[in-house]
Amino acid sequence: MSTDTTGTAARDGQTRPGGPAHSSFVRACRREPVPHTPVWFMRQAGRSLPEYREIRANVPMLESCRRPELVTEITLQPVRRHGVDAAILFSDIVVPVAAAGVDLDIVPGTGPVVAEPVRAAADVDRIRPITRDDVSYVDEAVRLLVAELGDTPLIGFAGAPFTLASYLVEGGPSRTHAKTKALMYGDPELWHALCDRLADVTLSFLRVQVDAGVSAVQLFDSWAGALSEADYRRYVLPHSTRVLGGLADAVPRIHFGVGTAELLGAMGEAGADVVGVDWRTPLDVATRRIGPDKAVQGNLDPCVLFAPWPVVEAEVRRIVDQGRAAPGHVFNLGHGVLPETDPDVLTRVVALVHELSARPVE
Repeated sequence: MSTDTTGTAARDGQTRPGGPAHSSFVRACRREPVPHTPVWFMRQAGRSLPEYREIRANVPMLESCRRPELVTEITLQPVRRHGVDAAILFSDIVVPVAAAGVDLDIVPGTGPVVAEPVRAAADVDRIRPITRDDVSYVDEAVRLLVAELGDTPLIGFAGAPFTLASYLVEGGPSRTHAKTKALMYGDPELWHALCDRLADVTLSFLRVQVDAGVSAVQLFDSWAGALSEADYRRYVLPHSTRVLGGLADAVPRIHFGVGTAELLGAMGEAGADVVGVDWRTPLDVATRRIGPDKAVQGNLDPCVLFAPWPVVEAEVRRIVDQGRAAPGHVFNLGHGVLPETDPDVLTRVVALVHELSARPVE
């Protein structure tokens, strides 16, 4: 069962041909001509918006991800305010893991905390497959959003197996990933069994979103930059490839990690249509590493948004220029919006990118 993602209902109530499948965002992901470089921001759904903080007051993070009406409102807020070219589903990367039976909580100021970290095969066995019924609230939220967004595409997302495994092994966020690497090196059979299980969960979670109508998906491998290229290829790439390969020809697939300059070529091999680039690597350099058959996404340093506007403008101009080296470019930050960011600056960035990149398309 799937929802038509080529709808023609615009947010202003007018009817026009195309729908999300012909939006500048989806076209850029597919390396097709666009009227302007599309813009969206990682963590745009929440974080810096006062209306988000108000609606989330006294609602725990996991609970907020399980309320379809709340998810819908939070996801729509940055689209209304900033005029971005795509919405990103409000959720958290541990939502499917919790649905798979892992006892965890998202602790304010800390992040995901796992009650019983993975140490043995029995811990992996407790991570069960998930079905649509296990995440019915996500299915419902996506369907509500597709109806509300009209021509604006919705991006679904999930955490990649390595990043999820790191949380489960460490028991929470880690700066060194020492326990994760100890398991990888010391018991590779258990490591691959864990990542296989997480790849199944992740792929099922993304398929629910695709069937419900998202126009693209992003696979976040937030911690992959902690690895060498050799370790990435041995311990991570097969599992990310299985997730992304399981969605081939469904919707455009974006793959993103932080600190991945030396991994960009390998990440491009995992099967995504778009490779996200953090702020450390210029987009023209990233394009040479990734290859000519992938679009790129990025990559303004989130901290630049705290600088005076002339500095922000100069950096936006640089990134738009460098993005022209790629066969497709989606403007974004090099990581997520920081909570202290002035929302008005984000709105100005969207307008500036559209202005700088405007071009006729036949």
